[in-house]
Amino acid sequence: MKYALSLVAAFGMIVTLSAQQPTAAGADKGKAQAKGGGLIRPLADVEHDIKGKIERIKVHGKSLEGNLEGDSADREVFVYLPPSYSRDTNKRYPVVYMLHGYGLHAEQWVGFINVASAEKYPKEMIVVMPDAFTVHNGSFYSNSKTTGDWERFLAVDLVSYVDSHYRTKANRASRGLGGHSMGGYGTFRVGMKYPDVFSSLYSMSAGGIFESGESSADLVRAESIKTKEEEAKLPYTQKSPFARGAAWSENAQNPPFFLDLATKDGKTQPRVAAKWQANSLLVMVQNNAAALKKMKAIHMDVGLQDNLLATNQDLDQQLTELGVKHNFETYEGDHNGKVPVRFDTKVLPFFAAQLEF
Repeated sequence: MKYALSLVAAFGMIVTLSAQQPTAAGADKGKAQAKGGGLIRPLADVEHDIKGKIERIKVHGKSLEGNLEGDSADREVFVYLPPSYSRDTNKRYPVVYMLHGYGLHAEQWVGFINVASAEKYPKEMIVVMPDAFTVHNGSFYSNSKTTGDWERFLAVDLVSYVDSHYRTKANRASRGLGGHSMGGYGTFRVGMKYPDVFSSLYSMSAGGIFESGESSADLVRAESIKTKEEEAKLPYTQKSPFARGAAWSENAQNPPFFLDLATKDGKTQPRVAAKWQANSLLVMVQNNAAALKKMKAIHMDVGLQDNLLATNQDLDQQLTELGVKHNFETYEGDHNGKVPVRFDTKVLPFFAAQLEF
């Protein structure tokens, strides 16, 4: 039960931060207000501070076509290009794909990690930030008929698009994958499924490490929601069960959400809970240890005051027992507060050291 509670609490923190931000539909492009305790910088401010360029594009995801929840297969993506990109037209660059957490849009993620800090370092790289916000506030970067195949979208559709439209070093040795919270989960999940696409992984405060499917207040509350209109009115923190169900327990015969929740009548459904557990990182790394061992480098971190501390420690122990080489680091901080500085002082130097330039 501690795992379920800690995950909800941590997602609550990221959702609280993002809920204060205008959504893409309600905000003028580049003019989002900096709220959430000042952690998310407005896109316009980030663009003002850089000598390079941030492009806002749409990438069609063939892998997302026909998803049952009706999310667009045309995904917004932000691409940071370093200062020399426009000058040195013969130069090619490594690429870091950064995945945002639950409840955020990619525009907010650009300001949350403050991608402008990339210009402090001499080794230039392209940073790609896709939008995985869905009808339930997040895709969990998983593969289901309900959400679409987000694993393949990231590793195949998006990588192919970026390599064909930008001057990249188009090989795994020059590709890194990182993310925070739900994005940390996605980093491990997509990385282990596509070890021939990415060579280095950096997970920040990963969620989804152990999903028990045990009955909880949020799951019981979700049972009472019968229409999309009712779900749309829920606070961000209460939509997470639908997002997890869509990602991990699809059911094409169960409209309008086309998913099964892990509880029914307040009691855990073992057959559904088993699916959630199977999509937990603690289980997935056991089944995909050989793929993770192909990585040149894996780094994971978590704050000592983060509600996900215990589960990240468990994942560290699991990887160690499996013989998967990695580094694990803890620091003073909660789930969100150190994300910008960690991206600056840890994530960027990690990829600068590990990727092929």
